[in-house]
Amino acid sequence: MFAYCTDPASLDGLAWLACYLTTGKHMAFYASFGTVMLLLAITAPTALLFGFGGAVAARARFLPLRMLGKTYIAIVRSVPDIAFFLFFVIALDQGLEYLRLLALCPDWDQPVRQGNDFVVCSAAKLPSNSAPQWVHEVYGFLLAMFTFAIVFGAFAANVLFGAMMAVPRAQIETAEAYGMTRAQTFRRILVPQMWVYALPGLSNLWMVLVKATPLLFLLGVEDIVYWARELGGSVTPRFSDYPHGDWRVWYFLALLVFYLLLTRVSEIVLERLMKRLTFGQATTGGMAA
Repeated sequence: MFAYCTDPASLDGLAWLACYLTTGKHMAFYASFGTVMLLLAITAPTALLFGFGGAVAARARFLPLRMLGKTYIAIVRSVPDIAFFLFFVIALDQGLEYLRLLALCPDWDQPVRQGNDFVVCSAAKLPSNSAPQWVHEVYGFLLAMFTFAIVFGAFAANVLFGAMMAVPRAQIETAEAYGMTRAQTFRRILVPQMWVYALPGLSNLWMVLVKATPLLFLLGVEDIVYWARELGGSVTPRFSDYPHGDWRVWYFLALLVFYLLLTRVSEIVLERLMKRLTFGQATTGGMAA
């Protein structure tokens, strides 16, 4: 904050605006853009890992494993994202606390369900009541990230399963004719070739993931949507040194520009990645890429 910002009431014009845009809440608003990017950076590879595991399980020869993979894909894809997010975060949080209750408070004799409340001993609370605020924020972010990864992992599993099935059967048969085992064929033939077929679907899934990041607000994480509503709402001189009217349209316009830029950069990167993966291969146009 600038030195002359100690008395905002005496300022006007650009000086007032400069002080207003450098308040503590605005710094948290700017940092929340990093929260969104961090969520994408962690969730995307984690969801891809879940998706790969789900796709491999769905095409396994072992029936229980195959049913597990297909059930994971079917259930998560069938439930609306918002409903799953709100349910899974609460269920996961309470499940972890219940496991800690069994481990840390074996003598606990009260029911965990008391009306609408979920009650456990103090030692089982996660995070503990005495933990600093940043621990609660990190814990909430990790729950949100894991939930995003579970949901989008199911969609990624469906895409990767289809991509594996799209690899020409002749490639697999040729590998088997050369004496490759099933594992070697999977590792050396199927997986390297499936990415060309998977990338269009994964590209769309990435765009959906980007657009889904505002759901962090519903999960209790102070993201860009939270701060846009918090800062953009009307403020009177009684409650702030920087009173203003309803400015939410300008804050959400900033979010619009941010997501448009992020989407455009994503399109450029994905287009270059597709060209790299298809280099030297026959395309639907009949020419080598």
